[in-house]
Amino acid sequence: MANNHKALQPSILVVDDELSVRDSLSKWFKEDGYRVGTAENANRALSLMNEGPWDVMLLDIKMPGMDGLELQKRLKEIDKDALIIIITAFAAVDTAVQALKEGAFDYITKPVDPDHLTHLVQNAFRAKKLTDENWRLRQQMSELSGADEIVGESPQMQKVIDLARTVAQTDTTVMIRGESGTGKELVARTIHANSSRKYFPIITVNCGAVPETLLESELFGHEKGAFTGAQYRRKGKFEMADGGTVFLDEIGTISQKMQVQLLRVLETKQFTRVGGNEMISSDFRIICATNRDLEAAIADRSFREDLYYRLNVFTIFIPPLRERRVDIPPLVNHFVKKYAASMSKPTIDIDPEAMDLLIRNRWPGNVRELENVIERAMVLAKPPVIRPEDLPFQMSQIQEQNSPQNDLLTSWEKIHIEKVLQKMGWNITRSAEALGIDRVTLYSKISKYGLKRP
Repeated sequence: MANNHKALQPSILVVDDELSVRDSLSKWFKEDGYRVGTAENANRALSLMNEGPWDVMLLDIKMPGMDGLELQKRLKEIDKDALIIIITAFAAVDTAVQALKEGAFDYITKPVDPDHLTHLVQNAFRAKKLTDENWRLRQQMSELSGADEIVGESPQMQKVIDLARTVAQTDTTVMIRGESGTGKELVARTIHANSSRKYFPIITVNCGAVPETLLESELFGHEKGAFTGAQYRRKGKFEMADGGTVFLDEIGTISQKMQVQLLRVLETKQFTRVGGNEMISSDFRIICATNRDLEAAIADRSFREDLYYRLNVFTIFIPPLRERRVDIPPLVNHFVKKYAASMSKPTIDIDPEAMDLLIRNRWPGNVRELENVIERAMVLAKPPVIRPEDLPFQMSQIQEQNSPQNDLLTSWEKIHIEKVLQKMGWNITRSAEALGIDRVTLYSKISKYGLKRP
């Protein structure tokens, strides 16, 4: 048999009740470097599925108990893309044809011709490779076409876009910082989409949303029986992202134990599944995001300093929406078009008074809150215009937010921050601690008030 697939180490499962057939096929394929499993009946084959996955399965039609056709149905239920080659006696060709109609890749008659079987197996592997590549490209194109572009005309957002496109050309680890709702995941997807990894997946893990007990399995995968409820082997996010990008959102929420494990993975790009011993290698890029003050977390020993420096190689800060109000009109128009399409509504204009309300609002929830408000307005609005009454706030609330009292407080805050910065010699960490705020917020206020180091 040909020796073309040694490097790929593909796997083959042979299911036949005849020992001589199992032994001869196993010997042929092992000599060619394949990983080979054998089963004398259907029940044994089904149990071996948990030791797979098997790239190609060779099934005998006639076996005691469950026959090859029934086994094929069961295997297809487990893996609808399973590649199955039927082995049959010449007299049972009609049955083999039925198997083809039900999803078998091909069939071969006994006695088995080694050269013919080699040809069938090679064709099956080619088909699998094409199917896998096609699926990956469809997923990637779906992600790229479904992802929104960064919308922003302000100098701050233009800088964010420029930084994202610049760092995309490298494999540098990126930390994206900013308040909740500012669009950190969108920036991560922009980096991925402009990188050489764009034809591979970007896998997102919200570290704050996954319970600590499950996060290890989510990232590294697990073996069957590793814990209660682990009925099957499962790949983790790092393994799934091979060739692509892993986006770790809310990285500041992970435990000390997970921080140690993550640091090792970032340094070696190797890991083991939960409950397993096999060392798995994966080539992925890390992009992380946080709205937490990691410097303060390092100071109180809840976040490892060595992991911080491993992650904080290249930082992109996204300013809150209230500090770049010039971006609100284009964002509003973007969301109006988005929801007009999804709701099958005509594109709706914005009443000038309504737009003024939107621009004046403080937006504590940032872009995410703005999008939710526009979606709600699109539900309530009667074409052709979104009016002030379609919004969940009125001018009186906006005026209260921007009252003269607030203006006085703002002026006092600017003076106070400037004095603290000067007292601390413009040491950002110490100044933030003295002010009782995190570093990200302090940087934001320095930018907001135009403060400059003397």
